[in-house]
Amino acid sequence: MRAVIQRVKKTSLSVGGQSISEIEGGLAVYLAVSPADSEKSAALMAKKIAMLRVFEDGQGKMNLSVQDVRGEVLLISQFTLYGDCSHGNRPSFIGAARPEQAQPLYERTAEAIAAYGIPVKTGVFGADMQIEQHNDGPVTILYDC
Repeated sequence: MRAVIQRVKKTSLSVGGQSISEIEGGLAVYLAVSPADSEKSAALMAKKIAMLRVFEDGQGKMNLSVQDVRGEVLLISQFTLYGDCSHGNRPSFIGAARPEQAQPLYERTAEAIAAYGIPVKTGVFGADMQIEQHNDGPVTILYDC
């Protein structure tokens, strides 16, 4: 699995002009699944997202997790994170899992994050989503598991 994890003040997601999900403070997580991923990958990714200390404590140090600050997570499926553009100008997406494998693992990751007591909202798997995001910092972490 591959994730882009961004600390946000607010993120909203819509599909076809209809509002689907919105969070006020927390993490916007763009998640891609590879063919090698499994339930174990989903559990590892969820733990990292829940425990990642990217929020500032009273001394201004990034020492708190989304769980600590009672933030939310907006989990967004994004197979293009496995886009390979090393050959030519058109990316190849053969590194991304097929939807029939990716969707259950995406959903499992959301469930596993929620099991840490963190409110989780999701996008619409496979949809053309429009996202408005107010980054905080900005803080952006890339994570592969």
